[in-house]
Amino acid sequence: MTPILLIEDEERIARFVTKGLKAEGFSVTVADTGQEGLGLALTGSFDLIILDLGLPDIDGFDVLRRLRVHDEDVPVIILTARSSAQDTVSGLTGGADDYMPKPFRFAELVARVRLRLRGTGGGAPAAPEDPVLRHADLELDPVAHDVRIGGRSVDLSAREFALAEEFLRHPGQALSREQLLDSVWGYDFDPGSNVVDVYVRYLRGKIGADRIVTVRGVGYRLAHEDDYPPAS
Repeated sequence: MTPILLIEDEERIARFVTKGLKAEGFSVTVADTGQEGLGLALTGSFDLIILDLGLPDIDGFDVLRRLRVHDEDVPVIILTARSSAQDTVSGLTGGADDYMPKPFRFAELVARVRLRLRGTGGGAPAAPEDPVLRHADLELDPVAHDVRIGGRSVDLSAREFALAEEFLRHPGQALSREQLLDSVWGYDFDPGSNVVDVYVRYLRGKIGADRIVTVRGVGYRLAHEDDYPPAS
């Protein structure tokens, strides 16, 4: 599994990100201070680092600066509540590869992690991985942010796109409403909301009602071929 270092002092966010990344097949180590995170980062044992800026001991920008003195290559994604243009520019010019403000959608974080990890695996270069997710005649390109059915482009909102991507990344798996809330809406969304059901209805209206099956008592999943009604 790909090792990721998460430097984050807020326990709730660290737990949420760790749980999600592990479900996506990554190995996650958490550091809750800048000093601990920097020490772990300098071991060279991680393929990617997710870095908060508001750490309790030293500022995340300082962690980044010290890291880049010793390692110019490891991808770093800043994940922070600081969303000003000045902070974003400072992070990117200071050596970060990406900058995500909080609150954030987990599906977007995973997409950015996968994008930054491309081509960083050690040893012989791996063959380029096709980013397009496919299920029957449904295709979703998370990089180009494009969805097609039978070659025809489908216009989805950002939230509908993230929901469709979550289904396509877990074909055949029943996803609970809680899982979908965590992945698509983020850690700070009201768990009692019916927003998942509302957006599933929106998505069905655009990609076809038969493509998403209700799993009673659980949630939803992508339809198997046997779930589709027989052709007339």
